[in-house]
Amino acid sequence: MRFLPTEEQLDFTRTLRSLLGAAEVPAAVRAWAAGDHGPGLAVWSRLADTGLFALAVPEAYEGMGPLPVELALGFVELGRAGVPGPAVESAAAAVLLARLGEEAPAKRFLPGLAAGTATATLTLPGGSPYALDADAATWHFTVSAAGELRLAPAGTAVAPLASLDPARRLGAPADGGELLAAGPAVTAAAEEALWWARLLTAAQCLGVGEALLGRTVEYVKQRTQFGTPIGGFQAVKHRLADTLLGLEFARPLLWAAALSLEPGEIAAAKLGAGGAAYAAALTALQLHGAVGYTEELDLSLWLRKARPLRDAWGTPAQCRAQVLQSRER
Repeated sequence: MRFLPTEEQLDFTRTLRSLLGAAEVPAAVRAWAAGDHGPGLAVWSRLADTGLFALAVPEAYEGMGPLPVELALGFVELGRAGVPGPAVESAAAAVLLARLGEEAPAKRFLPGLAAGTATATLTLPGGSPYALDADAATWHFTVSAAGELRLAPAGTAVAPLASLDPARRLGAPADGGELLAAGPAVTAAAEEALWWARLLTAAQCLGVGEALLGRTVEYVKQRTQFGTPIGGFQAVKHRLADTLLGLEFARPLLWAAALSLEPGEIAAAKLGAGGAAYAAALTALQLHGAVGYTEELDLSLWLRKARPLRDAWGTPAQCRAQVLQSRER
């Protein structure tokens, strides 16, 4: 089993990092939080040109996947850049529809998701009770506990609820809508989509943690006390080293989960990456001091993501329970 990305995979991540670095993502995040989706969708369009969204869609439906390792690598970069929008939900919806195959109108939705010309949000049993970015997504899917997959009627998006991260616009799932499929096959497909959503959220967590650590390291090199950069203080070095260790221990968990797609491995990756990202946020806030609380500082865009992503698609308690359950088998 290979735990290191190939050179081709690394080239892909470098391409994404370069593209996102030139895309003015912080401005797009602020616009998205204010309800203006134009700049964020422009970033999505550029990402679509790289084939990122096609990685979750089988070739039979104009995609290039499913390729979980490549997709996880890409979502680390999305987290590092702080890209807004229902990226995890769109990928999970693609997995759900592809898993159902002929039992759902996959040809109706998957080509648009693969091309990045359409986005999707969804709610699943065992996931969040709220739909992410329902006011921005092209399609809004819901799966009920009874195994019914429905497409919400157009124009049913509700006003977003308050969220710790203003760019994660949450809304109640729509009631009713077009019935696309029902039965045990939907339940099984929804469970698989849930694991994929958890895996890709873990990847985003890792990227967010890396972004927070990188910005904090740069800051402590510049901020001085007693005439010397605070990065030279032993206590600061230890705090940064602990944060780095947390992220580095989470990384192989993520790769192992992407390679195996085992629920227990995915839960462990989500637990490790989510915890590491939240710890990185605490470190960043402490070492930035009072300036870390200011919304004008771009750092706040990542600080506000760490905890919501840690809890999205599987809280720490849920992930621990899944890890324990997998060990008992």
